Amino acid sequence: MSSTSAGTFRQPKAVWAVAFACVISFMGIGLVDPILPALAEQLDAGHTQVELLFTSYLVVTALAMLVTGWVSSRIGPKRTLVAGLVLIVVFAAAAGAAGGIGGIVGFRAGWGLGNALFIATSLAVIVGSASGGFGGAIVLYETALGIGIATGPVLGGLLGTLSWRGPFFGVSVLMLVALVATAVFVDTTPPPAEKSRLAEPLTALRHRSLRTTSLVGLLYNWGFFTLLGYAPFLMNLSALRLGAVFFAWGLLVALFAVFGATWLKGRFGTARTLYGSLLCIAVILAVIGTFSGSVPTVIAAVIASGAFVGLNNTLVTTAVMSISPVPRNVASATYGFVRFIGGGLAPFVAGLLAAGLNVHVPFWIAAVVVLAGVALLTTVHRDLEQADATASSAAAEEAVTEVPAVEEEAILAEDALRHGVQR
Repeated sequence: MSSTSAGTFRQPKAVWAVAFACVISFMGIGLVDPILPALAEQLDAGHTQVELLFTSYLVVTALAMLVTGWVSSRIGPKRTLVAGLVLIVVFAAAAGAAGGIGGIVGFRAGWGLGNALFIATSLAVIVGSASGGFGGAIVLYETALGIGIATGPVLGGLLGTLSWRGPFFGVSVLMLVALVATAVFVDTTPPPAEKSRLAEPLTALRHRSLRTTSLVGLLYNWGFFTLLGYAPFLMNLSALRLGAVFFAWGLLVALFAVFGATWLKGRFGTARTLYGSLLCIAVILAVIGTFSGSVPTVIAAVIASGAFVGLNNTLVTTAVMSISPVPRNVASATYGFVRFIGGGLAPFVAGLLAAGLNVHVPFWIAAVVVLAGVALLTTVHRDLEQADATASSAAAEEAVTEVPAVEEEAILAEDALRHGVQR
């Protein structure tokens, strides 16, 4: 295991508090998956209406990403985290108490606002506070994402067997716990001397490398959220069984985000690993589209996709952060804005296409969109290779500086052993 991976899990309490809150926050993405069919049936809503639970949540998250830096630079990172968590607690509970699909969609939008304030700031806090360097911070963040995505469907499935309201109230309670942990363990830091401007995330798109990798994220997320948002309707499973399917999927997301991405990046580089992973996602989407009437095929394809989703989540985020010429908090907001636009629109469009044409078309289109992301990624191949080389050089220099300390520890250990034997 690399030094980055080994140091990933030795962190200050503040980092663990924020990472725990990240897990709960990311639960919200997959939480509604197991109850989508139940919501459609019990609330007499069409598939397109139900898909708006993703769209309102993610599109508002995307738009709010444009102001997170402006807010954080004025009230400080901790207050921004707390404000985001408070909004999630309130709106998740409100969604659980809603009387119809329209109310849930509206409250999910408010939930998305809190999510944006939290997500953009949490990444910056983890990167700034985590041990193990930048790479270790990204792995930790993506680990939280993977665990959250994996456990969200399980929680949704378990609580959804009681009532469709259960998952929403469950997240509200867990987020309240995360809110307390963040308030207690994260130190209050003053706002930075230089205030962010509202236009920064948009003006950052002038930079070709950030614009290109963010668009790759949008195209990939189109495929990802088509699968996440519409595949549950193809499986004809109970909420609990849907939760089990997406739990298996989420485990692969977490494992490959942490271990697979690090190993494959070291062996093949960021660009080549992403080419292969995105191609595999496109193939899986095409398989689901072609065999959408075969429940076992859809289940197997969805679970298998978790491995490549994990790789893409880590490596696309790493690519954006490593080749971006702007500060990381600005790059995070810009990337979040662009990619969540794709993630928010994809499920809604999938519902429209399935209703207007057939269930095959959304997945075939998503496969083509992801392939377009592969083609676009080739235009920054050289930038990604240069970023990999820079990261390798930095890691090598860090390893060299650690050698004397390691040798000293070995000498002391040998000395202690010798004295122990003599006694």
